[in-house]
Amino acid sequence: MNVLCVIPARYASTRLPGKPLKDIAGKPMVCRVYDRAAKAAKVSRTLVATDDERILQAVEEHGGEAMMTRKDHPTGTDRLAEVAAAFPDAELIINVQGDEPLIEPALIDELASVFETDSELQMATVKTEMTEKDEQENPNNVKVVTDKNGYALYFSRSLLPYPRHAGCPVYKHIGIYAYKRDFLLQYAKMESTPLETAESLEQLRALENGYRIKVVETKAKFVGVDTAEDLQKVNEIYQKMGL
Repeated sequence: MNVLCVIPARYASTRLPGKPLKDIAGKPMVCRVYDRAAKAAKVSRTLVATDDERILQAVEEHGGEAMMTRKDHPTGTDRLAEVAAAFPDAELIINVQGDEPLIEPALIDELASVFETDSELQMATVKTEMTEKDEQENPNNVKVVTDKNGYALYFSRSLLPYPRHAGCPVYKHIGIYAYKRDFLLQYAKMESTPLETAESLEQLRALENGYRIKVVETKAKFVGVDTAEDLQKVNEIYQKMGL
């Protein structure tokens, strides 16, 4: 399967301006993400999609591949679809966020693998268990519940499931997606749906239109970079890894 891994990277960030170019152990963050994503065995090609010349230049100077996209995309899905349209040979598009410098290459491979056993599958993503109460109740941590076969039933910023009785785990949705290319192009053209608008979660658009989303569970713990404190934490991790 021809797999294209796309890393969207916008310069603008409310909490951390210029986030993709922030230094992590001597390299811009977007280049750290690129390096790790490119190690995935099932990825045919890795590409940074950006709307800023500074990011494009940083990636290319690092020896990576980047593509300029429009600045006026209303959503990340629209930016991803622009890239997909430019690569007609790609069968599967995997979207790795540009602020995940600790992304596991093996997880990208696992996400791609689910499409090899299910020819009807159009979309997949990732979850990891949360155990801390404050983490579970944080609306910035999107929760997901799945059926017995690992397909998403619902995503929410609210605590799911409601803990009326103890014992049911709470899963955090990790924003790494894989799409069949043809579905992605179709999905980007769908109108926003009521639940998507209410929760401000694009993936609900797929569920509301009747599509199934496979959810792969991982025990990997992610430290996404949203704040200066996150950046410091990731730098410390990289220093311990000696990278």
